[in-house]
Amino acid sequence: MNKCRFCSKELSHVFANLETSPPSNSYLKSLDEISSEKYFSLKLYVCEQCFLVQVDEEEKATEIFNADYAYFSSFSSTWLKHCKKYCDEITNELSLNNSSFVVEVASNDGYLLQNFVANNIPVLGIEPTESTAKVAIEKGIDTNIEFFGAAYAKSLSLDKKADLIIANNVIAHVPDLNDFVLGFKNLLNEGGTVTVEFPHLLNLIKENQFDTIYHEHFSYFSLITIQSVFKKHGMDIYKCLEVPTHGGSLRIYAGHSNKHEIDDSINKILLKEREAGLLDLNSYLGFQKQVDFIKKNVLTFFKENQGKKIAAYGAAAKGNTLLNYCGIKHPQIAFIVDANPHKQNKFMPASHIPIVDEKELKRIKPDLIIILPWNLKEEITSQLSYARDWGAKFVTFIPDTVVQ
Repeated sequence: MNKCRFCSKELSHVFANLETSPPSNSYLKSLDEISSEKYFSLKLYVCEQCFLVQVDEEEKATEIFNADYAYFSSFSSTWLKHCKKYCDEITNELSLNNSSFVVEVASNDGYLLQNFVANNIPVLGIEPTESTAKVAIEKGIDTNIEFFGAAYAKSLSLDKKADLIIANNVIAHVPDLNDFVLGFKNLLNEGGTVTVEFPHLLNLIKENQFDTIYHEHFSYFSLITIQSVFKKHGMDIYKCLEVPTHGGSLRIYAGHSNKHEIDDSINKILLKEREAGLLDLNSYLGFQKQVDFIKKNVLTFFKENQGKKIAAYGAAAKGNTLLNYCGIKHPQIAFIVDANPHKQNKFMPASHIPIVDEKELKRIKPDLIIILPWNLKEEITSQLSYARDWGAKFVTFIPDTVVQ
């Protein structure tokens, strides 16, 4: 039996069992690759001691986040606006200037650091995927192609410690959680700040967001749990904000112990989590019923709409989880449109649905367009509003089936 990746308690309580599937970002370059697709267990446990929700069997991070990694942050205008707003606010809050040093862990294609560079604030990006890091480097953003951890952070700190470390949507992707957080401590200067954003486990449970479960996400966090993780490594979480991205996320602000005044926001969110039952094991053990409720709705939708032309938008990892657990394949969905050219002309893992340019949507004129990244519903329906001219309707399945 596996042990908790934070506290080492043996894991015996299943949170959700999504059976087996390929990693969600393992897109096929051609259908000839079907025979070599690798499937892995996608079962989540909840730790009865620290309440960390975590994937049972981990594929090596080096295999998932490789040179062909196809997720590029810059293809969502909503996300870019969110990051620009954050950069403006944190620059003002921490009084960052040209003598400061900002480090982003999992800096992807430079989507965020470019805002600091524009204001002459020195930065360093740390990004393990060569495909995205190269784009950042081409933008003139200093980027190291490395995995972040305690030893690497210590070596960097010998040169200069960071005033601000940013880690957006990465802590869930880390197999060695303790080593990763210790890296923050090693690299951060005495009065510095770490900000970390991650999808909020409370929202995942309340809104049936089971499609945010995939192999690349090793852990799923509440503030209750992540506060314990940081405390173990000599750091305080001193502020916490609820932000709307990815269906509802938390942004924590942390620093070395006893270096920052603790904001009232911490107790407010901890209280919300306690009232929702996140310190009660039974609150976690009913989630599988919610997952299967969504599956039943999806299968009913496709049965009721047989004969209609159905396409989807957004070759997102969450879409792969939804389709694969529900058993939806090509040609039930004719194709998926995605703005990212690194995904176009490939095929979704397991479902083998072709990924195409938006021109195909205008050519085929489907009756129904399923929005797989439902967290970007407003952005996508606005972008594709012309599809209503031929009578197309938009569909989302999370937290319930909506056709409009």
